[in-house]
Amino acid sequence: MLDAKRLIIPINLKPLKATMPTTTPTILDQISAEKTKISERLARLDTDRAAVATRLTDLETAERVLTRVSKTPPARRTTSATAEAKAPTASRGRGRPPRAVTSKSAGRKPSVPSLGERVLALATGRTRQELYRACPNDRPNHIGIAVQRHLRAGRIQEREGKLYATSPAA
Repeated sequence: MLDAKRLIIPINLKPLKATMPTTTPTILDQISAEKTKISERLARLDTDRAAVATRLTDLETAERVLTRVSKTPPARRTTSATAEAKAPTASRGRGRPPRAVTSKSAGRKPSVPSLGERVLALATGRTRQELYRACPNDRPNHIGIAVQRHLRAGRIQEREGKLYATSPAA
């Protein structure tokens, strides 16, 4: 038997790094420069977006206020303004200002029937779902509230899931 001795020779497996002096930026430098440009642009866009969002909120608020103000007729505004001027502020106390002389029922009949009147007219053996479809411009929860109000008052009866208006004499 041959006794063979093993020789262990260390080998450096790290390859030699050959560097060449370059005047042009490396690909990694170009990528990092582009990355910083994009992140700066994103930061600017984010601040612009926040500014536009706050402006949009302000405009929506102003629009709501304008629609509320423009809905009231000018005659009513002057009447309430003169009524407030006539009423002494010390005796009025807390709470709402005094109401105008005219009330809802005292005025003329509106040309468009109210939701309650329409629901009462449509209660001719229809289901609630059919009522919802018959009034597409009204929200279903508002229709449901009107139906429930008529049911409690006894103006509508519900039989087998269908709604029937009772006669006005009953």
